[in-house]
Amino acid sequence: MKPLEIVKYPDIQLRNRCKELVEVTKKHLNIFKQMLFTMRNFSGIGLAAPQVGVFERLIVADIGKGQVISLANPKIISLSENIDSMVEGCLSVENISVKIKRPLNVIVKGLNEKGKMVEIKAEGLTARVLQHEIDHLNGKLIIDYLSLLDKLRLNVRKGL
Repeated sequence: MKPLEIVKYPDIQLRNRCKELVEVTKKHLNIFKQMLFTMRNFSGIGLAAPQVGVFERLIVADIGKGQVISLANPKIISLSENIDSMVEGCLSVENISVKIKRPLNVIVKGLNEKGKMVEIKAEGLTARVLQHEIDHLNGKLIIDYLSLLDKLRLNVRKGL
């Protein structure tokens, strides 16, 4: 299998809000498989469909604890009040790391590979990855968490 091409910032497609799926089909199962392969090929721990040019609400994650997550139409239904700051990177935003405050615990609901509605209670890094990938489905990138001054510096550096 060949890895999919990663859509890179400042490609405007990364700002699109992805559409919901009616059901998980064989096509989506293949996309999940290709996304996981691509994510691992580029040493990522999470990947959202728009990062590979697919504008449907699909995410995958594998932080190495034996739980691979593949979700369609993921929705955050609960966020903890406990917040943590951590530096995040992104396969679509090369050579940029951003310190982002996010809730430590989340509950995410979505369709698994079998099309069954599931609820995932996540904490720590898994919670952070899920929030990051769901941001992508809504057209939000890690650079959106930068201060105005840092955004200006980034744009100058990228020649925008």
